[in-house]
Amino acid sequence: MTTQKPLRLWPAVVIAIVQLLVMFGAPVVAPDAGPIGMLGGVVGALAILVWWVFFSRAPWSERVGAIVLMIVAVWATRTVVHESIAGAGQGNLIIILPTPYLGLALVAWAVATRHLRGGVRWASLAAAILLVCAPFALIRTAGIKGGAGSEFHWRWTPTPEQLLLAQGGDEPKPLPPSSTAPASAAAPVVIPKETSSAKASVAPAASAAPVAATIEAATPVATETPAEWPGFRGPGRDGIIRGVRIVTDWSKSPPVAIWRRAIGPGWSSFAVRGDLLYTQEQRGDDEVVSCYKVSTGEPVWRHRDAVRFYESNGGPGPRGTPTLSHGRVYTLGATGMLNALDAAHGAVVWSRNAASDIGRKIPDWGIASSPLVVDDIVVVAVSGTLAAYDLATGKPRWVGPQHGGSYSSPQLATIDGVDQILLLSAPGAVSVAPADGALLWEYSWEGGAIVQPALTADGGVLINAMSMMGGMGTRRLAVAHGEGGWTVEERWTSNGLKPYYNDFVVHKGHAFGFDGNILACIDLEDGKRKWKGGRYGSGQLVLLPDQDLLLVMSEEGELALVSATPDKFTEVARFPALDSKTWNHPVLVGDVLLVRNGQEMAAFRLSLAGRGVVGDRLP
Repeated sequence: MTTQKPLRLWPAVVIAIVQLLVMFGAPVVAPDAGPIGMLGGVVGALAILVWWVFFSRAPWSERVGAIVLMIVAVWATRTVVHESIAGAGQGNLIIILPTPYLGLALVAWAVATRHLRGGVRWASLAAAILLVCAPFALIRTAGIKGGAGSEFHWRWTPTPEQLLLAQGGDEPKPLPPSSTAPASAAAPVVIPKETSSAKASVAPAASAAPVAATIEAATPVATETPAEWPGFRGPGRDGIIRGVRIVTDWSKSPPVAIWRRAIGPGWSSFAVRGDLLYTQEQRGDDEVVSCYKVSTGEPVWRHRDAVRFYESNGGPGPRGTPTLSHGRVYTLGATGMLNALDAAHGAVVWSRNAASDIGRKIPDWGIASSPLVVDDIVVVAVSGTLAAYDLATGKPRWVGPQHGGSYSSPQLATIDGVDQILLLSAPGAVSVAPADGALLWEYSWEGGAIVQPALTADGGVLINAMSMMGGMGTRRLAVAHGEGGWTVEERWTSNGLKPYYNDFVVHKGHAFGFDGNILACIDLEDGKRKWKGGRYGSGQLVLLPDQDLLLVMSEEGELALVSATPDKFTEVARFPALDSKTWNHPVLVGDVLLVRNGQEMAAFRLSLAGRGVVGDRLP
């Protein structure tokens, strides 16, 4: 007969205390350190399991039995949790979430029952594991939120989308008869539109046959007044608002709300022409292109495609922004549905399934790209591959080189006197000729990208790369064209500006953007950081160059004015605009500021300052 040695508990207690400090202390000290807290919890739990198996002195039946019980409990929980948790993190979130607490529960159980034996001890172990796992069956996630990890709600509470669909009554009124036919009416286009679903459990739309577009359509309007804000990040896709000066003392002249209304989920921004704005949203099983009045927020028309994309990190809905050109609006949905619609009435001119056309699978976070109009073609990016379509008919014109996944949009640029289309994708940067999609040059920087490339005043190209944990840095390339072809060389790489899915702007020899969840400024001459400050979460920003001013939309829905100067970080003003997670780019047209997120959109009027303002006040 041998006496069982008492449990060696002190190492586990120390590990548990350190784990708790990291899990709950790190986010308090550094609000953008949510991933560190989660990672610390998982590492701590693994350390506890190592202690339990090799150093606890517990009977081997208990050592093995406890681990088996944990595995069975997590597996059983996975079968009953909400779909938002079951599919999150490529299906790994349900493993990551309970693991830290299972480790802590094991330590607490070992300490509390160290004098017990037999069935009571086993029953209390099973109860402790059940208490850890059961709550995860009662919640759902509304996706990730910057550095704070997942955003949780009770499972039985309705989502904002469900509340929107339940209230109803916001359908557009019938449009009055038009005295002039829309651009598409001169030669009617009747195209059988294919529908598909892109839920996690359904095969991606790439497996479907492409939508035919063989009927000749009318030529787009040859001349029209250019749109004030034609699409994603403005006329140059650079987030720069020229010719506008605003009053910056918001304590005396704050933004004035014009209207506010609920909207379906999606991370689309706006395109604006006159008193009409265009955006994309999800409403139930329909992916929707919507047109509203800028002056009132009143819906004008909606186009629906019977597709729904959903993934747990970003939630449901389209990710791209409409593009306006020659009386039409071009949109690319999260599953690859490419539409050309009459901008005044929403009538379909032509439609394609771009993912099917080029044989690309829908990436994990959906197709997050906005169409680019160049001359007589519209160019889209699908999972790292550029494709062009005839602007008038929708017929495919060319397909560029196929590379790894990308969540960036095609960018028109002129480098060394040559017009080209840039795309940041998994290998780094790719440049093709607009005429035929032929490869001009490419540069490899593994990791992929979400944000847009940028050009410096002297012809340099700024790119970035990312990993699953966030941005990796910014790199400046020297690109030149000579007799021997194109040459691409790295000039510098900076970790002073590490954008993830938050675009940056270039101004007076400096780049301003998000370094993680904090604003930062770097010098374009050498990449060195000039300052870092202000916590705005995973927000977005635009630049007012006439005032050296950044207009920042924080992830929490707050507006902020920040000086776009390299000397120091200076926040000029702050104003609450929206009430929930906001990843969408803001738009400023004249004195009207448009903002939205996955739940609501709103318009504010800003007081204009001084002379030289371009454009009249909108009604």
